[in-house]
Amino acid sequence: MTQTETPLPIDMTDRSGVITGAGSGIGRALAERFGRRGARLLLVGRREQALRETASAVARAGGAAEVLAADITVEGAEEKVADTARTVLGKVDLLINNAGNVRAGRLEECDVADVRAMVGLNVTAPILLTRALLPDLRAAAQSERSADVDGLGLRRDSVVLGIASGMALLPLPFYATYAATKAGLAAFGHALRRELQGTGVHVATWYPGATATAMMDSSGAGEDLGFGRRPVEEVVTDLLDALGRGEHEINTSLSTRRAMQRLHVSDPLAVDAALGPQLSQLESAVRNHRSI
Repeated sequence: MTQTETPLPIDMTDRSGVITGAGSGIGRALAERFGRRGARLLLVGRREQALRETASAVARAGGAAEVLAADITVEGAEEKVADTARTVLGKVDLLINNAGNVRAGRLEECDVADVRAMVGLNVTAPILLTRALLPDLRAAAQSERSADVDGLGLRRDSVVLGIASGMALLPLPFYATYAATKAGLAAFGHALRRELQGTGVHVATWYPGATATAMMDSSGAGEDLGFGRRPVEEVVTDLLDALGRGEHEINTSLSTRRAMQRLHVSDPLAVDAALGPQLSQLESAVRNHRSI
């Protein structure tokens, strides 16, 4: 597709797939919304009770869900998830790499264990899980293409969604490792999208800004520091609308943050200058921001 071509719409109903980090926040909201569209899901996360609550919400919405309580950062976890998905779902045409964690603060004050935890969950785990499920995603896409022999149906591409962060587009002080992991996930999505051209696997990356979830509860940064929070349902609606339109790069940050993201591209040192007067205030506000 050239820059001038318009993305083709994708049918997002009746999906069959995996959502990581599905026990709360954005993961739960996505699961419920796909449930409204008739999805069959495998919900993955560390807290079984929270996953079961999400599964109940999916069922009430009209879908069906199984749960797998697992730490996807341990060795071999990606194969366990993939094998379970094949067993309980059969077909896999959706993978949402949502699980993530954060630890803010000065780099030299961040525990090595927290650095490793962010890299493991935010980058390594989604790469390995995508690798494990890619044969299934390809097969589902080819099957749909074969079924639509007249070419008149809405596209049923398999979908791989990586949930990065607005921090990937505007790396901020006191989030050095987190920003690096989210930028890494975004780069993975770019490269994989190009690798999978013509296969029927649609690779998309989402850049949400600060969102009103439990993950943000330990942060004291608000609108005055550029961390105005959008409601979960609002950003998920924007995301699903964009996915349905066939978009690959989806940014749901607030408009004020997008302006700073653009400035970072054109004049990154100007961003440094703009943030300089706020550094002490920002450090104090985010020093306890931790979801690990």
